[in-house]
Amino acid sequence: MGETKGEVKKEPFYKGIFFQIVVAIILGTVVGYLWPSVGNALQPVGEGFIKLIKMIIAPLIFGVVVVGIAKVGNIKTVGRIGGKTLLYFEVVTTFALIIGVVVANMMNPGSTMNVDPSTLSTATVEEKTNGSDLPSEGEFFLNMIPDSAIGAFANNSMLQVLLISCLFGIALVHIGGRTSEVLLDVLEKVNNVLFKIMSYIIKLTALATFSAMAFAVSQYGIGTLASFGKLFVAMTVACFLFILVLAVIVRITIGLSLWKIIVYIKEEILLAFATGSTEAVMPQLMDKFEQAGCNKAVVGLVVPTGYSFNLDGASIYLSIALVFLAQATGVDLSLGEQLLMLGILLLTSKGMAGIPGSAFVALSATAAAMGSIPVAAVALMLAPDRFMGNYRTTVNIIGYAVATFIISSWEKLLDKEQARAMLEGELVYEPKNVEIEENFDEVTTSSKTVS
Repeated sequence: MGETKGEVKKEPFYKGIFFQIVVAIILGTVVGYLWPSVGNALQPVGEGFIKLIKMIIAPLIFGVVVVGIAKVGNIKTVGRIGGKTLLYFEVVTTFALIIGVVVANMMNPGSTMNVDPSTLSTATVEEKTNGSDLPSEGEFFLNMIPDSAIGAFANNSMLQVLLISCLFGIALVHIGGRTSEVLLDVLEKVNNVLFKIMSYIIKLTALATFSAMAFAVSQYGIGTLASFGKLFVAMTVACFLFILVLAVIVRITIGLSLWKIIVYIKEEILLAFATGSTEAVMPQLMDKFEQAGCNKAVVGLVVPTGYSFNLDGASIYLSIALVFLAQATGVDLSLGEQLLMLGILLLTSKGMAGIPGSAFVALSATAAAMGSIPVAAVALMLAPDRFMGNYRTTVNIIGYAVATFIISSWEKLLDKEQARAMLEGELVYEPKNVEIEENFDEVTTSSKTVS
């Protein structure tokens, strides 16, 4: 953290990344609305930024997870962390689904649409999803096992990389001795280099935010917000209620303020909101959680696993969207049908990550399984989906944060004093900006020892 740890740095507000992202969102919205052709032309900038971050996510997760497991040194503890993580995710996403259904029933966002299902076609949805289907339970677990270790990293498959990382970390614990120490030392140095690369990419954050917002507004327009206004309001209310639930959970279980956690990761929340991508902020989140006192192993296991299993925002969206589609097409869902819908969503909402047009695939699969909602009605969500994606990613990020702090606390792997100091502003988050030259002699020494 450097010599300045514990000292609050004062700098002009306009130099802060938060201010720059806010300005970029506003300017991007204006440009996309007034000059749509410019907004469309800016699409590669935002996508390029996300690709740059995806480029280092797999090796970074590998390094963080392996080092974290090896330093915990207890395989039972690692297994317990994984089990509690999955149980927590299942409970919280169920809450999210229920809140979405309740809000949709109370606000009736689709009651004024009066859409004739016969006028809709599934062709546009199939084009959006590239004909993808949700994997069965067996396929989902088989897909966690890569055909090759290299393929997992090449395809940037989060769960596959996580599986390899866990096996590698467990093997290191069992091997022990000098070999384990040398490999851990090398991995930590590699992690430092990757975070250094990350610091270069982050300098493009404001530009990427501007281009992403300009493209989103130019493609779908402000008119989309107006025509689906009631749906957006319902989604806003549901997300707010869910965050309140999380705030209560955080306060009761670990005595921390969710609001202060949100303020601590506000830059990542805004960036995820603008780009519609949780991957765009995953490395920064992992670094911030570690510096806020969360154990490295917990961070490495919870955040990547949450990418596939803790889609709180997506769960809220799916439940609201399905009730909205039923209301828009004149389908009166009984209590039994809505309970059936929740049960199906518990399955279809998992495994969405990495599937093209995953939200549409999940909506189509659930509608087809229920039989009462026309599958073609899913096409109605094509227009508002991009903006709804901003909601999904925002709530997902907050969900990752809460899960990491809570599970760290459950395992007594949370430094609460450091967490409070960081959240209160007594300590300042410092992005890993490794001084490679100062560590060069140490790396050289380790290399000589190995040889």
